[in-house]
Amino acid sequence: MGPGQPEYVGMTRVQLLDAGRAPITAQQYYAEGDPGPIVAALASVPELLGPTLGFVAAALGRGSTSVRLKEFAILRTSALQGCQFCIHAHTSVSLDIGLSPEEIRALRGEVPLEDGFPSESERALIGWIDALAGATGPIPDDVWVEARRHWPEHVLVELTVTVGATMFLNRFATGFELPTADHVMARLDAAGLA
Repeated sequence: MGPGQPEYVGMTRVQLLDAGRAPITAQQYYAEGDPGPIVAALASVPELLGPTLGFVAAALGRGSTSVRLKEFAILRTSALQGCQFCIHAHTSVSLDIGLSPEEIRALRGEVPLEDGFPSESERALIGWIDALAGATGPIPDDVWVEARRHWPEHVLVELTVTVGATMFLNRFATGFELPTADHVMARLDAAGLA
């Protein structure tokens, strides 16, 4: 890594391009400094960079569903998929948006869901996420009925896309063993969530 680049914990199986080595068509993503390991890995195939980031931004970013619910989907999916990079990154994001340490631990599967989520409606939504990210086939009827009892269809559709995009990123980050920035690990350690 060059000057001004963060230090990362762990090794990676793909070259992370810094601004000096990134193709000119990827330079816009480096304008504000280090764009992070996902962009630095994708920069080696710049024709995929824009479309991939556009899809990911739409799937994981603001929509009709609250940021809180999006983070449920992202962190829970990442935990079910065992993606350490995404678990670390989205534990940090979850803290930023106000999830409690107990909610984070429940989403990561470290404590029972009931300990972090007394709300029946939120547990029904997490059940939906679990059925998408932790199983194959259609959503089971009991999960479908419970989720629809609490949530409108557009929320379930949007979060289903969020789960799918997260699974894509989980495989990308895990397959290439993308590293976590030191400052992220230090923050999680200080919060007792490393």
